[in-house]
Amino acid sequence: MNANQWIRQFHRWTSIVFTLSVIATFIALAQEKPIVWVSYVPLLPLALLALTGLYLFALPYLAKRRRPAAGE
Repeated sequence: MNANQWIRQFHRWTSIVFTLSVIATFIALAQEKPIVWVSYVPLLPLALLALTGLYLFALPYLAKRRRPAAGE
């Protein structure tokens, strides 16, 4: 498995973790006495998703730069 495939797989699993943490946050904050620190739990997966997502977004543009132009 090369680096691009690993990052893509990591991004997919992180999105699942993020979704579950958001659901858990909604449930925790809906309680009669909410636990406020739980609202910070989704921030780590969100930051990881942002980093890997930006990398995956830039991949096609970086690949174009590495390829020689048609007339060259």
